[in-house]
Amino acid sequence: MAKAPTDTIKYNIYADIVIDGVVEKPDVVGAIFGQSEGLLGEDLELRELQKTGRIGRIEVNIKTKVGKSTGSIVIPSSLDMVETSIIAAAIETVDRVGPCNAKISIREIEDARSSRRKHIIERAKELLKKLMEEEIPESDELTEEVKKSVQASEITTYQGLPSGPGIESAESVILVEGRADVLNLLKCGIKNVVAVGGTNIQKQIIDLSKQKTTIAFLDGDRGGDIILKELAQVAEVDFVARAPKGKEVEELGKKEVIMALRRKVPLSQVKGYLERRGKRIEEKDEENRKLLELLAPVKGKLTARLYDKNLELITEIEIKDLVDSLKDVQPYCIVFDGIVTQRLVDAAAESKVEYIVGINKAAISNTKRVKILTEKD
Repeated sequence: MAKAPTDTIKYNIYADIVIDGVVEKPDVVGAIFGQSEGLLGEDLELRELQKTGRIGRIEVNIKTKVGKSTGSIVIPSSLDMVETSIIAAAIETVDRVGPCNAKISIREIEDARSSRRKHIIERAKELLKKLMEEEIPESDELTEEVKKSVQASEITTYQGLPSGPGIESAESVILVEGRADVLNLLKCGIKNVVAVGGTNIQKQIIDLSKQKTTIAFLDGDRGGDIILKELAQVAEVDFVARAPKGKEVEELGKKEVIMALRRKVPLSQVKGYLERRGKRIEEKDEENRKLLELLAPVKGKLTARLYDKNLELITEIEIKDLVDSLKDVQPYCIVFDGIVTQRLVDAAAESKVEYIVGINKAAISNTKRVKILTEKD
């Protein structure tokens, strides 16, 4: 299981869990992976995020008393704040661990970088105090250099939102996601910048977009897509600039910032992409709905139906014979009146099955790219 390097961790998700039964740590981790699979789409697939190091090792502490398990969960994330919050919300939907009812509550999302910054500030104070006690500056040059550095990163507000000092006088305005993005653009000498503050676009941003030429400069990830979609609906955005794929505006150097802004495109050229992307998601949801409808004929019969890629019925067999039959039939989809288990998933993966549709699923630690749909999801 991949572990995100500590120097890339941006946030830590802290959660509490209560389970009506006795379970082990691997059961909780398996439930989180199993019940979140396919919930948020391929870009936010928890297992894939962990493989690429954007989600770290899930730490679980469990204590059992009188047949009831309680504990805590810590999930490190190197995603941006929007995606991290979506992952946290998805984890709260986990309602079973193995055969036991469970409830997960997110306690907080901690900015890991903020904690490190506090440590840096305190340590810097100690070092500066020691330096001032041991050495006397030879001139005022050091003081002047520090003052210029502070001035370069000064940040102000526009009607309560983090911004640069050039909003009122500029003919155009650059919209970014948050305060850190504003600071980075100020360091690059760009002062006509203001933060929208997330997907809940404020009225002052909507009004400002009507008064000036507006450029949306957003992260090159799914979070940027979400904010752009919201901006396109409520504000009058003229151009769109994006950070390179997988990067955030706050991470870019000056050359990358300038190049991204030079490559801005009219919003009309981007809308088509967002609409096509939304259509693909809708088509996927429709396919899942059709597959779940195939459950009705097998419910209560303890049987399984095997379908080909066109969802044409190949055969119907008893559940007890299901695993042994897969090697010979190799269906596209399995629909059965039962609980999806790890043994079935492993056998389906070997037979190149793409979908398993069942009533519910047990704690599964490895789906091996087999998509699982259940009536209980």
